[in-house]
Amino acid sequence: MSRLTSTTKRPAHSWPGREGVPHNELARTKNALRLLRDQGAESLIHCGDLSSGSIVEVLSVLPCWFVFGNHDADEVPQLQRAAMEFGPVCLGWGGLIELGGKRLGIVHGHMSWDLRRLLDRKPDFLFSGHDHFPSDKMLRNGRRINQGALHRTDQYTVALVDLETDEVKFLPLSE
Repeated sequence: MSRLTSTTKRPAHSWPGREGVPHNELARTKNALRLLRDQGAESLIHCGDLSSGSIVEVLSVLPCWFVFGNHDADEVPQLQRAAMEFGPVCLGWGGLIELGGKRLGIVHGHMSWDLRRLLDRKPDFLFSGHDHFPSDKMLRNGRRINQGALHRTDQYTVALVDLETDEVKFLPLSE
């Protein structure tokens, strides 16, 4: 159920991806990362529900930022240790980064106050997870992207976001 997004500064034909990683399902996560890298992903954003330090390790193939999701509450110390050991940046329950000249808010999305706190900071993109449906919505304070999921959904998806053109593309993942 974890969420992963990748970004790129390449032209629109190269997309960064974000995707939901199922609880401890490393094979599907690795397939998603392979798909994203094949499409030109240069960095990753994971929107929570990692559930395991082994997912953090797998995400370290590219520069990565992640947040906790509702299924991570009991794993916070383990996820923080994995981030320190393998390199991805842990943003806790939500945070704002700058990448490719854009302000990117990252949150899981299960707590409305986290969403509001980040939207008030007017990010160019707000990446969120929690539900398992890919979406791209224009909001008053920016654009909200949900990449979908790799768990508990009929179609596993990742999202690729080109930070130069602002194009978003959802890619289906085959088993």
